[in-house]
Amino acid sequence: MIRLLLPLLALTLLVAGCGAKDETAAAGAGKTEPFTVMLDYFPNADHAGIYAAKASGEYERAGLDVKIVAPPDAALPLKLLEAGRADLAISYEPEVLLARDQGADIVSVGALVQKPLTSLMSLGDHAISDPKQLAGKRVGTSGIPYQSAYLRTILDKAGVDPGSVKETNVGFKLTQAMLSKKVDATLGAFWNYEGVDLQRRGKKPTILKMEDLGVPTYNELVFAARRKDLDEAGASRVRRFLQATARGMRLVEQNPQKGVDALREADPGLDPGLQAAAIKATLPVFFPEDEDRPFGWQDPTQWSAYEMWMRSHGLLKRPEQGERAPLTNEFLPGEGLDQGTSGLG
Repeated sequence: MIRLLLPLLALTLLVAGCGAKDETAAAGAGKTEPFTVMLDYFPNADHAGIYAAKASGEYERAGLDVKIVAPPDAALPLKLLEAGRADLAISYEPEVLLARDQGADIVSVGALVQKPLTSLMSLGDHAISDPKQLAGKRVGTSGIPYQSAYLRTILDKAGVDPGSVKETNVGFKLTQAMLSKKVDATLGAFWNYEGVDLQRRGKKPTILKMEDLGVPTYNELVFAARRKDLDEAGASRVRRFLQATARGMRLVEQNPQKGVDALREADPGLDPGLQAAAIKATLPVFFPEDEDRPFGWQDPTQWSAYEMWMRSHGLLKRPEQGERAPLTNEFLPGEGLDQGTSGLG
């Protein structure tokens, strides 16, 4: 763990900007710079704070003309980021670590969702309420390797023979696989979205969260940037974006309807009732548990533990990357070297 934590200082020194100051005023009145954000998926409740910040003018006041783009494929955000098609991309902590393992020089600059949203989910009167009940059952996943590793970890902790459980790749049709009884449970559906949707439809989902089943906790959604873009000018834009997004998140916290309205302005086809319910469910994990930490805070110790878990399951192949740390908190509101809270926790 120490080997992973020490490089964070090197990254902080590399990308350190002006510390804790609010750079909105420095952006220049009436002047905006283009800034493209690639979503992880279609617009939904996970992005409520981003859309609220845009709708309320927070990005414009921060000197940014923010363009929010949905990816053509859910597997592409980090690849499009690498190709220079976005200034920031929303992705997942495990995906950032996998991309780095494959040679991408990217870094997570903030957490959008603090806790895992991925869950073990099942339906109806015969739902799985205890992982020990998975013996002899079929579990649907999206075919993502770390989901298979989650399942192995869960079965190991529960004392279930993995040979007795059949894992089935159902792609992203996790809800359909449960409703059609193709599988007995799924591992991959989000408790704050698919879970809330199923509850609203009266399907009585039973939801077990990853961190309660033995899987190390992680940031479900993060903001990723190319390291080479974090020069002085790029650092200023990222810092201003994250500060404005934090203000957008506080608007949603104070009045969730602002998030619903902003999302539906972007996509009128969204179900307002589902978005409102999903935002309400997600609000507690948009912010760090430690109220003294800013929106976007990432715990280096947690990242270290999760990276070691990935290595223990053979998901990461390359040696640890020395000074190329996977995250920094340098660009978050109120963070900087002069505060002594630059990501070293």
